[in-house]
Amino acid sequence: MVENDISSIQNPKIKLLTALQKKSAERRSRGVFVVEGQRELQHCVEAGFEVESLFVCKELFTGDFDVKNAAVYTVSPKVYEHIAYRGSTEGVVAVVKCRERSLDDLELGETPLIIVLESVEKPGNLGAVLRSADAARADAVIVCDPLTDLYNPNLIRASIGAVFTVPVVACDSTTCIDFLKSKNIKILTAQLQDSSLYYDTDMRRGVALVMGTESTGLTPQWRLAADAHIRIPMLGRLDSLNVSVSAAILLFEAVRQRKK
Repeated sequence: MVENDISSIQNPKIKLLTALQKKSAERRSRGVFVVEGQRELQHCVEAGFEVESLFVCKELFTGDFDVKNAAVYTVSPKVYEHIAYRGSTEGVVAVVKCRERSLDDLELGETPLIIVLESVEKPGNLGAVLRSADAARADAVIVCDPLTDLYNPNLIRASIGAVFTVPVVACDSTTCIDFLKSKNIKILTAQLQDSSLYYDTDMRRGVALVMGTESTGLTPQWRLAADAHIRIPMLGRLDSLNVSVSAAILLFEAVRQRKK
């Protein structure tokens, strides 16, 4: 590893790093993304991602990562303050090479538990869903027709690294439906119309729990493809929950049923 000291926020490498943090087009064109924080980077490295470069503030960094062939740049506290989104990330920001995963790459058991999100827009919501998927040991999260970059820094932060611990695939809805049916995975769509209570629905076999956006819900394509429609009872005046809350409720109902 080659180590270089950077003390100015005008350094070209710092300017590129901040561009990668802010612009999805920059990340796509270069095939890299940014990971901030020791915990998140540890999950990333353990998942087999290749680290291209590290920016380390020695005054804050206490970790030790085996990042072969990565360039290491030491930055001053002032520069780190400029590149870090939050101050509690222990002094490390990394540039990591993207690694795309397809549906065929998923390793599924006999009774897989999958979350499907259609047209999710807010990276914070997707990050929170990934945390729940990790906690419930879901087999995969499939994002259909995504409106957010799967390597968005806000998504990585919100997931606390779960984006690396849970297999995540992006594809279109038609491809996903065909895949689930080919694997004999039961499609359960979360919707208010023509639905049964979620805890009255059998989730012990392989299931895909499908959710749409809070504003528009699922498209007719998913409702028609579903094997069953399920709902979470809403006892107040509002008719919907945040998608990450709904995902957690449904995931752990599946876990509960499978523990019996």
